[in-house]
Amino acid sequence: MKYSILDLCPVPEGHSAAEAMQNTADLAQHAEALGYHRYWMAEHHNMPGIASAATAVLLGHVAGKTKAIRVGAGGVMLPNHAPLTIAEQFGTLATLYGDRIDLGLGRAPGGDQAVWHALRRGRTGQDDFPAEVAELMGYLGDADPRAPVQAHPGQGTHVPLWILGSSLYGAQLAAHFGLSYAFASHFAPDALEEAAYIYRRDFKPSDSLDAPKFMLAVNVIAADTDAEAAYLRTSVQQAFARLRSGMPGKLPKPVDDIDAAIGTALRRGVDQALRISAVGSPATVRTQLAELVAKYQPDELILTGQIHDHEARKRSFTIASEALTDLSIAA
Repeated sequence: MKYSILDLCPVPEGHSAAEAMQNTADLAQHAEALGYHRYWMAEHHNMPGIASAATAVLLGHVAGKTKAIRVGAGGVMLPNHAPLTIAEQFGTLATLYGDRIDLGLGRAPGGDQAVWHALRRGRTGQDDFPAEVAELMGYLGDADPRAPVQAHPGQGTHVPLWILGSSLYGAQLAAHFGLSYAFASHFAPDALEEAAYIYRRDFKPSDSLDAPKFMLAVNVIAADTDAEAAYLRTSVQQAFARLRSGMPGKLPKPVDDIDAAIGTALRRGVDQALRISAVGSPATVRTQLAELVAKYQPDELILTGQIHDHEARKRSFTIASEALTDLSIAA
């Protein structure tokens, strides 16, 4: 089973976006050396703690700093953009870096209502996501000489498409188009089991994929001890709590007492949303990852970890890689 990384290019408290981008390139090189299969980044807007808003631009930076690891969006929020624009961006990446580029597509705005209005000037609120996915597929597929518009570059690159989602809608759409499907279980796991079932049940083979390919997203916070990992985890717990409270900011420093920092009730809600996680020492993380793999049977895992200290974050992904390598050998 392949395993990959989802990076939001977090901007820690006390640091700048420029430093976060340097950390992203360093982490991508580290991931490649460890044997991770993909390095994905996600589109978010109006969030001072996330520096991956211009996703395609930053992916070009990552691809230029690495050699073999697959690089892609996990994902681009397609309703924010004209499909032709995305085809040209990712067609350019594929032209520069060959068959290393992936394109995951989401339907959410990637921000709040103010962001939605700022990005979609002159556009209606009509949901035409399926039509836009089909249009994008046309721009990245073989050229149709009858088409009035073609993507140059883009046409004929066949950049692999993924549908991202946290509901049954995305599962149904990915199955209908015969595309790979990644579930956002790292922050919205409630429909996980049903979505995976529907996707696999209803999948229709396509020119690009003959069998369903399901990716499970997992939060990983690994350290030398369970106590240290729990301490590091308090950064993402605080960040998620602030986001839910309408006050997003930079990635907070860890704290000794998370309940004192955000309150017990809010912490419980955050932990429920982040429950698809592996947090602890190498042995603990190995056990928790094994349980998740056994329960959900993904074709691929994508790991994400919001850790304030960059070196601790690299160490966490090292521990996770070692655990998954052990599991693969044991299987």
